[in-house]
Amino acid sequence: MDTILIIEDDEEIAHLLNMYLERHDFHVLTTDGWDALSLLENNKVNLILLDIMLPGEDGFELCRELRKRTDIPIVFMSAKSEDSDKILGLTVGGDDYVTKPFSPSEVVARVKAQLRRYKGMTGKNQRKSLIKLADMEIDEERFVVRLPYRTITLSAKEFQILVLMAQNPDHIYKPEELFQYIWNSPSLGDARTVMVHISNLRKKIELDPTCPKYIVTIRGVGYKFMGEGAV
Repeated sequence: MDTILIIEDDEEIAHLLNMYLERHDFHVLTTDGWDALSLLENNKVNLILLDIMLPGEDGFELCRELRKRTDIPIVFMSAKSEDSDKILGLTVGGDDYVTKPFSPSEVVARVKAQLRRYKGMTGKNQRKSLIKLADMEIDEERFVVRLPYRTITLSAKEFQILVLMAQNPDHIYKPEELFQYIWNSPSLGDARTVMVHISNLRKKIELDPTCPKYIVTIRGVGYKFMGEGAV
């Protein structure tokens, strides 16, 4: 049984989500703030539903701390519908963003979709391998990237993007194409989501993100992994 951690200060919303998730055979933990860190340490959590507006707290900052401890999917919940808030949520490590008021059934569907994709990438039955290109080694089994003198841990979506592009070096991916591959749905104008994840990925793997040597931009087209050229 998968465990969902709900971080939400509105008791009615938390109760409603709890009820719907339990109906779909999920185990649910709830909290209204930074107690989430101890709950995460003491329980096997499979996905986090995180409200942005917490009492005296900032959901974005809490997400940053959660990301230091886990790569499981994080779905933001917020009454804020501005694009800037959605982009910030993705930038700090969120995998999805649902706007209030929402249908609990929609949230359950998003939870299931995120878990399917995460398990599809990390499941025990999936064949794991090492991808070696130039001075980079991508360890799919341990979910890490090794570069000279450093080992890097990525978020689930960042790792998926890197693996896809590294498996197909020198192939130019349009943002819409990457979105369709990684999120398993048409982009519907969400190319900026890809841009945010590429930017975060570069900050982690590139010594100089402003002058990348691994993932380069092909102006007006998209992105490609340089493969053997990354030296």
